[in-house]
Amino acid sequence: MSTPKVTEREARRVAEEAREQDWRKPSFAKELFLGRFRLDLIHPHPLPEAESVRVGEEFLAGLAAFCETKIDGALIEREARIPDEVVKGLQELGIFGMKIDTEYQGLGLTQVYYNRALVLLGSVNPAISALVSAHQSIGVPQPLKQFGTEEQKQRFLPRCARTDISAFLLTEPDVGSDPARLATAAVPSADGAEYVLDGVKLWTTNGVVADLLVVMARVPRSDGHKGGITAFVVEADSPGITVEHRNAFMGLRGLENGVTRFHQVRVPAANRIGAEGAGLRIALTTLNTGRLSLPAMCVGTGKWCLKIAREWSAAREQWGRPIAEHEAVAQKIAFIAATAFALEAVLDLSSQMADEDRNDIRIEAALAKLYGSEMGWRIADELVQIRGGRGYETADSLAARGERAVPAEQVLRDMRINRIFEGSTEIMHLLIAREAVDAHLKVAGDLIEPEADLKRKGRAAARAGAFYAGWLPKLAAGAGQLPTSFREFHPGGHADLSGHLRFVERDARKLARSTFYAMSRWQGRMETKQGFLGRIVDIGAELFAMSAVCVRAEMLRVADGADREQGRAAYELADLFCRQARIRVDELFGRLWTNTDDLDRTVTRRVLQGRYGWLEQGILDPSGEGPWIADSTAGPSRRDDVHRTIG
Repeated sequence: MSTPKVTEREARRVAEEAREQDWRKPSFAKELFLGRFRLDLIHPHPLPEAESVRVGEEFLAGLAAFCETKIDGALIEREARIPDEVVKGLQELGIFGMKIDTEYQGLGLTQVYYNRALVLLGSVNPAISALVSAHQSIGVPQPLKQFGTEEQKQRFLPRCARTDISAFLLTEPDVGSDPARLATAAVPSADGAEYVLDGVKLWTTNGVVADLLVVMARVPRSDGHKGGITAFVVEADSPGITVEHRNAFMGLRGLENGVTRFHQVRVPAANRIGAEGAGLRIALTTLNTGRLSLPAMCVGTGKWCLKIAREWSAAREQWGRPIAEHEAVAQKIAFIAATAFALEAVLDLSSQMADEDRNDIRIEAALAKLYGSEMGWRIADELVQIRGGRGYETADSLAARGERAVPAEQVLRDMRINRIFEGSTEIMHLLIAREAVDAHLKVAGDLIEPEADLKRKGRAAARAGAFYAGWLPKLAAGAGQLPTSFREFHPGGHADLSGHLRFVERDARKLARSTFYAMSRWQGRMETKQGFLGRIVDIGAELFAMSAVCVRAEMLRVADGADREQGRAAYELADLFCRQARIRVDELFGRLWTNTDDLDRTVTRRVLQGRYGWLEQGILDPSGEGPWIADSTAGPSRRDDVHRTIG
C-alpha cells in the first residue's frame, strides 16, 4: 500500500474524528481559555493518599540507591548504549511495571510517583528515562490499560511489568503529524482470524530492543471490515519483522531508536486493540497522560541546572567577586530557580489531577508538555551560558584536564528533542488551540464551515446567539478587579501572590475576548493563523503555570508538618516567577496584533520561488547525496536485522 494522497480537508477530518469529542468532566485549562478562572478546580492543591505516598517513597529510595551504585551515566554517553545489566537491574526493581496495576504483577504507582521516578532516572541519564517512559507511557501498557480486553491484559501486562520491553510505532518516513497519510497496511485474512502487516516505521523508540510493539496500521475497507487506522500488539520476533537501522541523534545517545520494516507479518486478530478504525483515538487518548513523562524529565533537568548554577556561580570569581553577584548572571540564576519551581508545580498539579480523575486533563497535560519542553530548553541554555567555555566543553574533556566533569553541553543536546518528541511545539500549539476553541466550534462551527447549507447555518446562528448572549457579558468584569480577591494568598510574613491571581483572572477574560475577536475577524481562515493561535496558547500556558505555582506555594505553606521557612521560600519563588511570567504575557498580548505574520508568509513564498537565491552564494554545502525522504515501499527487507535482545 502506497502512502495515501489526501487533501488538507481530508487530513483535518481524520484528525477531528480521532480526538475526544465530549467533555464529561471539568477542565481548569479549558475554562481558562474561555475566560473563566476556576481556581476551585485546583485549590486546595490535590494531595496523594497516604498509602500511595508510603509505597512511592519506599520505591524511590530503592531506585535512588540503584542509580547511585549501578548506573554510570557518563559510560552510557560514551558508549551510546545502556548496559544490559542496568536494564536487567531496573526490571528486577519493577521499574517497567510502575504504572501497571498490582493484579497484573506491576507496582501500581500513581502518576505522581511514576513521574518522580522519571525525574530521578533522567538526572542520571535521560536515555534511561526515555526507555522507561516510552515503554509505559505510549508502549503496550497504557493502551491496554485503557482499551484492552481482560484477556489481553492477562496475556501481556505481566510480561511488560517484569520481563518485556515495549515500543510504540506510528511515524513513517513520509508520515509524521499527519496520520491521514499512514501507509502501513493491515489486511485481514479471509477467515478474519488474523491481519497481515506490510510497511515501514521510523523513529521507533525502544524498537531496537523491544519484545512487544504497539503498531498503528491502516485496515482497508471491505465487506465486514470498517477499516481505518487500527492499533495492534505485535510480537517483535514475528517472522517478517526487520529492524533495519539503529538511529543516532544529537543527544540521548543511549536511545534504542530505529527503523522497522514489516513484510507479510501475520498478527492474530485477538491482538487488535479496540475496534478497527479506533487506532488514532487510542493513540491520542493514551497521550493525554502519557505526555506527562516528558515534562518530568524537564523538571529533573531544571533541578540539576539550578544545583550546578548555584555551586559554580559561588565558586567562580570575575572582577573580584563571585559571578553570582554580577547582575547579568544573577538574572539567569533567578530565571532558572523560578522556572524550575514552576515546572515542578505544573507537573505535580497535572499529575495529581490525573490520579484523582475528577478533571479532564487533556489540555493540562498538553500544556505541561509544551511549557516544560520550551522552558526546560531555555534553562539548559542559560546554564551553558553561565558556565561559559566550560559549558561548551564536554564532561570527559573537563575531567581529563583536572576539573569537575559537568555535562552541561550534553544536557543541552539531550533536552533539545523534547521540543519535538510526542508532538512538536508547533503541533502542540495547534492541538491545544483546537481544544481551546472547542466550545466556539460546537455552537458556531457551521457558520464558518464552507460546506454547511443555509439550514445548518441558520441553526448555528441561533445556537451562537444564545451562547454568546450569556457568555460575552461575563468577560467584562470579574474577581480580578477586586483588590480583596484571593486574599488567602497573602498571609502575613510572605510575599503577596493574590495580585498575581487577580492578574490571571483578568487576563483569562482578555484571552477569551481576543480569541472571540479573532474568530469573528477571520472566521474560516482562523485555522491558517498559526502564529496567532500559537501566541494564544502560549498566553494560556503562562497563566496556567502562574496558577500552578501560587497553588503549590500555598500547599507547601499549610501542609501538615510544613517547614515554615520552606513555605516562605516557596512564596518568594512563586512571586518571582509570576512577575517574570507577567512580562512575557504582556509581550505576547502585544504580539497578537502587532507582528510580521503576513510579511513572513510572503517572504517565505518568495524564498521557495528562488527570489533570494543570490543570498545563498559563497558557501559549500557539506550535506551528502541522497533523497530527502527515504524510500519506504513495502516489500521484503534487504538489510541485516539489528534488533537485539536484552540478555
